[in-house]
Amino acid sequence: MGEWWAGGVRGGAAGGGTLAAMTDQDDGTGARVDEERTVPRTLLALQQVDTLADQLTHRRSHSALRDDLVAKTQVLERWERQRLALRTSIDGLGEAIAAAEEHSAELLAHRIRLDGQMKSVIVLREAEALQHEIATINAERDELDNKELEALEQQSSHEDELASHLGVEEDIRSAARQADEALAVEVADIDRELASLAEQRAEHRAELSADLLATYDRKRAALGVAVAALVGKQCQGCHLELSAAEIDTVKADAAETGVTDCPECGRLLIV
Repeated sequence: MGEWWAGGVRGGAAGGGTLAAMTDQDDGTGARVDEERTVPRTLLALQQVDTLADQLTHRRSHSALRDDLVAKTQVLERWERQRLALRTSIDGLGEAIAAAEEHSAELLAHRIRLDGQMKSVIVLREAEALQHEIATINAERDELDNKELEALEQQSSHEDELASHLGVEEDIRSAARQADEALAVEVADIDRELASLAEQRAEHRAELSADLLATYDRKRAALGVAVAALVGKQCQGCHLELSAAEIDTVKADAAETGVTDCPECGRLLIV
């Protein structure tokens, strides 16, 4: 049994295929000498298919290409946030400059009216009040001019930064697009393999009884790998060696079907 397990199952896994191609041997009389091994062989084939499907599903979810796409997408998102921040700042500075110019124009118009009033004032107190108000307006306009100049300089700096920022846009978008396409190709390949395995899985399950399938599914849910072979004295599921008494027991239990339970790990044991 150990030689059949090593040469059949392990050889099939290494070749990337299934056990469906294994053929029965003839004893020279036309009878199938290993017909009693149909159930064990099918169980092993089913387990192999499910294991491959699990590996592919894990690879699909934890692909390095998926991590690369996440990283490239994060770079793009940071770039877009920075672009938005720069444009928002430029627009805000533009609004501040326009408001300052409008307010300065209003102050200028008011000062011109005050200058006109100064020409007709004959009372000293009124003249002094007008002069004070004109001086206040001039100081306010000077402050507005300084703020407007600062805003213009800051706006120009942000516009230069935005121009530089936009210069790398195509490279960043192209990197994210290529990462997405590479992942899509890999996922499509995996999905095709999973679809093929699903067909093989259905074929294998159709060959097994409902009770055995229920046992298989229960053990697989609990242990991940539900079926293991006995190679020598060792269960290939838990890799523990069975005692001589346990060997005798499992061989007796598996005399008819070739399948029993491992006394150590509880997996379906092919003997």
